[in-house]
Order: sequence, then C-alpha cells, then structure tokens
Amino acid sequence: MPFSNQRQEGFENKLAQLLAAQMHASVTYTWWAQRRGYLRNTLKADLCDAIMGVPTELDMVETTHPYYRSSYVFVSRTDRGLDLAAMTDPRLKQLRIGVQLIGNGGFNTPPAHALGDQSIIDNVVGFPVYGDYRQPDPSALIVQAVEQGRIDSAAVWGLLGGYLAKESPVPLRVERITDTDRFEPLQFQFDISIGVRKGDHALKARFDDIIAREQPEIDRLLESYGVPLVRVSGHMSAPVQAD
Repeated sequence: MPFSNQRQEGFENKLAQLLAAQMHASVTYTWWAQRRGYLRNTLKADLCDAIMGVPTELDMVETTHPYYRSSYVFVSRTDRGLDLAAMTDPRLKQLRIGVQLIGNGGFNTPPAHALGDQSIIDNVVGFPVYGDYRQPDPSALIVQAVEQGRIDSAAVWGLLGGYLAKESPVPLRVERITDTDRFEPLQFQFDISIGVRKGDHALKARFDDIIAREQPEIDRLLESYGVPLVRVSGHMSAPVQAD
C-alpha cells in the first residue's frame, strides 16, 4: 500500500477497476516483485497487458498520457515544527534524514544524490525502496522511523509519504521538496502513466481517452489516498498537508 495489494485496496487497484469498467472488461492480476527483470517477466512475456504507475519517460514501454504528477516530499512529525522543505536547508547537516535507496550502481533517489552532493552523508539513514516482501508494508519503514523519532525527517516519494502520513497515528507534516535547481539534471517531480507493450497503440489510445475523460475522478481517487498532486496537463490539484 498505497499502490496495490492482493485485497485490491490500493489506488492502482482502484484505477485498474475504473479503466476496466469503462472498457466493459474485467481485471486479472500478474504479481511480480519489482526487481531486475520485472518488465521482461510480466508485460514483455505477455502475462499482462498493462503496468500501472510507471514514469511517463520510461522508454522500455509505451506510456499513456500521465494521470498524475507528484513530487518528492519531506515528512516530519508535526510536533517538531521543522517545516522542512528546501533541499538546501542548512539544518539538513544536523538532522537525521531518512532516504530511499534503490540499489547499487548509483541508482538512488534524487534526495539521496542531492544530500550527497552537499556532503551530507554521516547523518543520512538509508531505507530500501522495496524492502523485504515477506514483511507487511516494507516500504513503510522509513515513515515509521519518523513516527518513532528514530529519524527527524524522511525524504520520500510524495505518494508514499502522503498516504503514510494520512494513515499515521502520529500527526505528520508533508512538505513538497523545493529549492532543487542547483541539483539539475536531477528531477524531484515526475509524471506517472500506465505502461503497455511497445507498439500497442490501440490499447494506449483507449487508456488515453479514459484518462482524459475521467481525470477529475482520478484526481479525487488520488487525493483520497493523500497523494500530493502537482500540475498534470493543465489541471492543478492542491498538495496534501497531513497535520
């Protein structure tokens, strides 16, 4: 969660159901851990027709028009009063900051690279993006560390941070990360689309039509999960504050 689970409670489950209803179709799932070979063993192996929630610029698949755009955020306890937002905030040198780590070879999240660029290393705590799937909600560990006071703030993808803050028993504040120009070409905001097989223009076009028609409903769905949204194709949704 909040992406998907086998009880079909995630927002990607709900979006798949919306698409299927519009197409008078039904949804079946192929489950595969997001590791090396994820696309090769699912979409490219013809085990499914679409993959939810891929970056719009992902060149390994055909992508639809984006159905949302979000940003990396800082999540902190409201009672700390940090109001942390700028990636260049001098307090980052003293605070314990959690970041999401993807793996070896430099494939880490933009906040992790930006902190390293500022020589902020010793006070940074890494948490795997995917974690151990044998545990419930492994990606939630980074925000749980904020709740428990083991770290001062977490720099996480907005969708995860917004949802976990909304569901947290501890009041948390979510601030979109700002002041990132000096770290270009690193990006901190991304358009998110549905991925289909290369050359499947017909399915892509059907999805594009539904996204365009149902964008207000998709926005409401995302906001119900606490997703901090930014501009998508001229449509603006306000960021979520989980105070």
